[in-house]
Amino acid sequence: MTDVIQQQFQERLAGHGIHLDDRQLEQFEIYFRELVDWNEKMNLTGITEREAVYTKHFYDSISLAFYADMDQVSNLADIGSGAGFPGIPLKICFPHLRLTIIDSLQKRINFLQHLCESAGLQQVELIHGRAEEVGRKPGYRDSYDLVTARAVAKLAVLNEFCLPFTRKGGTFTAMKGIDPTEELEEAAFSLKELNGKVREVQAFQLPIEESARHIILIDKTGDTPRKYPRKPGTPLKMPLIKI
Repeated sequence: MTDVIQQQFQERLAGHGIHLDDRQLEQFEIYFRELVDWNEKMNLTGITEREAVYTKHFYDSISLAFYADMDQVSNLADIGSGAGFPGIPLKICFPHLRLTIIDSLQKRINFLQHLCESAGLQQVELIHGRAEEVGRKPGYRDSYDLVTARAVAKLAVLNEFCLPFTRKGGTFTAMKGIDPTEELEEAAFSLKELNGKVREVQAFQLPIEESARHIILIDKTGDTPRKYPRKPGTPLKMPLIKI
């Protein structure tokens, strides 16, 4: 039985060609309940009001699929996923995806493990680790059709975290709030170094509150150079910026 919040959520997604059945709506409701429950024990999100979670976390996460053809994606890596955004909402909408989530905090991985079991999500690999280390391992390096990160760091840093996971011919999508024009200029050198090329930047507004969102789609044009990513912590301390 869907209520008004779920019905609006379902209708908004249907407007973008994404159709949810009753089981998927149930999985989103399980996600909401577990998020709020675990948030009392550990800091997962500052957003706990139900309608806001559906809009600012679930819908916002799924917005990536408005601009990337998920039918052409078999595996997805979500870097620095936190409480599972955007990877888990995308997995619920597109069950065929093989999802890998990488996060540096074991507590968050524990939450996501519990969530996947509670919601019955299959083919989700949860890795406790640093992107700079995992991105050098065979099976992860240059391996994913689609790689994403949502509000993790500036683009010059994100490129070094995420492009090493992206296969040649694959796509890295950076999900941003405010206009990323300055970040894009700053990130030009890192894109060149890591064989990334900006395809397009999509701008839209979230429903209800109409806050700005931007999705940067970056094509991976070649394999990752051997010297990248650098040691853990280095990309944040010394981003690849041409001085």
